[in-house]
Amino acid sequence: MARDYFAEMYVAGVLADAGWNVYFPRRDQGFDFIITKQVGDRVLVRPVQVKGKYPELDKGDRATYGYIGDLTALHPDMVLAIPYFPTDIASVAPTCVAYMPRAQVRPQQGRGWRCEPAKFSGGMAVPRRDFQQYFNRPGVAFMEQAGWELSGALAELSAAADAAGM
Repeated sequence: MARDYFAEMYVAGVLADAGWNVYFPRRDQGFDFIITKQVGDRVLVRPVQVKGKYPELDKGDRATYGYIGDLTALHPDMVLAIPYFPTDIASVAPTCVAYMPRAQVRPQQGRGWRCEPAKFSGGMAVPRRDFQQYFNRPGVAFMEQAGWELSGALAELSAAADAAGM
């Protein structure tokens, strides 16, 4: 429980440092917090859920690594923030953080939801090639761009159209 709270505060601090306003609910139901930011003539509002990953020392390499499980709330403009902590529990900060749009969170049959933008290699999480734009400072900056909330979904629609010969 304490490590989960630390993950939420860590992500909130990174976002605040990047100029986002952070609002915490009185009750922890649904989203962990809400962020807002004035970008040009738009005010962005994004609900945030944080799901930290804490691997055991004996975790083996995996081609995909991320969050699989229940989410207490979903929203089209939400951020699923996944801080990836090292196996060394004495380390203070995650090795990387993914800031994923709702379009990248998929149903997982029988287990809730799935979002696996990293791989686990050599004892640590590493962003997968096709998901690097969602990680760390570039990932925070990407959230400010128009259409971020649809990123991933548009690529899939385009690929499906190409496959259908459209």
